[in-house]
Amino acid sequence: MDWTLFWVIATFATYIGIAIWARAGSTNDFYVAGHGVHPVVNGMATAADWMSAASFLSMAGLIAGMGYGGSVYLMGWTGGYVLLALLLAPFLREFGKFTVPDFVGDRYYSSTARIVAVICALFVSFTYIAGQMSGVGIAFSRFLGVDFNTGIFFGMAIVFVYAVLGGMKGVTYTQVAQYVVLIFAYTVPVIFISLMLTGNPVPQLGFISNIKGDDISMLQKLDETVQGLGFTSYLASTKTNFDIFCITAALMFGTAGLPHVIIRFFTVPRAADARLSAGWALVFIALLYTAAPAVGAFARLNIIGSVNETTYAPAETYEVQSKLIRDAGEPPSPAWFANWEKTGLVAFDDKNADGQMQIRGPAAPDGLENEVTISNDIYVLANPEIAQLPEWVIGLVVAGGLAAALSTAAGLLMVISSAISHDLCRRTFFRNMSDKTELRVARLAAAGAVIAAGFMGIYSAELAFVAQVVAFAFGLAAASLFPVILLGIFWKRMNREGAIASMLTGLIPTFAYIWHFKLGAGKAATAQDWFLGVSPEGIGFVVMLLSMAVGVGVALVTPPPPQDIQDLVEDIRIPGTRRSHGIADSGMAPLD
Repeated sequence: MDWTLFWVIATFATYIGIAIWARAGSTNDFYVAGHGVHPVVNGMATAADWMSAASFLSMAGLIAGMGYGGSVYLMGWTGGYVLLALLLAPFLREFGKFTVPDFVGDRYYSSTARIVAVICALFVSFTYIAGQMSGVGIAFSRFLGVDFNTGIFFGMAIVFVYAVLGGMKGVTYTQVAQYVVLIFAYTVPVIFISLMLTGNPVPQLGFISNIKGDDISMLQKLDETVQGLGFTSYLASTKTNFDIFCITAALMFGTAGLPHVIIRFFTVPRAADARLSAGWALVFIALLYTAAPAVGAFARLNIIGSVNETTYAPAETYEVQSKLIRDAGEPPSPAWFANWEKTGLVAFDDKNADGQMQIRGPAAPDGLENEVTISNDIYVLANPEIAQLPEWVIGLVVAGGLAAALSTAAGLLMVISSAISHDLCRRTFFRNMSDKTELRVARLAAAGAVIAAGFMGIYSAELAFVAQVVAFAFGLAAASLFPVILLGIFWKRMNREGAIASMLTGLIPTFAYIWHFKLGAGKAATAQDWFLGVSPEGIGFVVMLLSMAVGVGVALVTPPPPQDIQDLVEDIRIPGTRRSHGIADSGMAPLD
């Protein structure tokens, strides 16, 4: 039985069935699920929305490949969610709007501010969604025997059905199902492998336990192994401390500015429910994030053990692939490597023509050059196959990866759709648009976004690995949206001129920096060429400080907001006591 095909068909059928059952009948259903989602349900949906392909596929791969250096993604994303849950979510829910641009437009009493916020949200969302579609292509291309681009198109078709049909209502309950799939798919294999390597069924403890039948810890053995092959210590980082700090901060503050996560807190009935659902989401997220370091470490040890015959791999804990594929004239390789080689995500270059695969670091003591290239994005998907786990487990992991990618993609599509149909059309350019027409426009916008996202996913595969593409989106969100949201809630003197200046100051330099060093003339640049030594993944934090300073400066030299806006800012910080203040509650588009 083809277990991969079984799990993919079963889960996709479930998602489509839920979308049909939860079909949106109004714009309120389409944008915010009627404000009627239970906090626990919303917490689970938020966790699925939050844990994208970057979390499921790429984060553990980064930790596996970079060791301590990869932990910046774990720390930044986790800390960012806590910041969002405690500092922003309840107040945004108390404001009672559909979207982040809706908040910006009404809080800053400006159609221009709303349009700039829409542009920022679209930049962030399309960058983020490109990484998700790339993850879909990776999973499909390996396990369903189709090429990368075909895999993306297939994923587009599935998202099209349940996002366009069900809107936020359908997406919410689909994400609940996707969370269940992805958390089982992530934890079941690592429990198996933890038992095989350490005898401990709890991966978080197995990660720091001794190798089964030995007196050395698994982590220490891994560190000795990678250093012995010429790599940097697994417990060290090649990045500077300042760059690590900037990347972590960009991911953290970017999280608090992500429109597709913020919109989830508008789906619950009250601000108190937003706090409660944020707490539940953190519990659900922690189940995966606390296991990620173990997944990365186990995968690194397993992959080295399966490729290098001299690497530690005792038979009682882990059976190394013994049967090598020997086609005429081709060098031998483990079976899993031969399967993944077809995708182009792993490669072998027999530099010394000895027919033996060698994984080596730049400081290899035996003087051999590295001959094996492995993408960070395959560690999670390939690890069960390398460890020779049952076929049903391997198939489950594929379904989990697809669930993680598609759940986040759906949330991002809702942001794109609502930004176009609600914020641009109904609230700015066509203020007399009916509810029925707006719903039709929203569905058309979602459909167009699906198509655009697919092509961006194809292009992003040439740009970087999944987590890195997603990190760019976080940097853009940190620099452009976080300052105006934070100041809009906690500083009543912040005005429309300051908000517009802040968003533009954050968006343009950050995007230009990323473009220059990833796609432009600076592609071949080294860390010495970066501004202050800050990588493109971390530049969003530096620009965020600049954009916040510009926003405050401009606000202080221009007229203050109207008194009713200042009163509104005070009211939304006291949940349950907000008075009516015209602009915020009337549904009318604000005027510049």
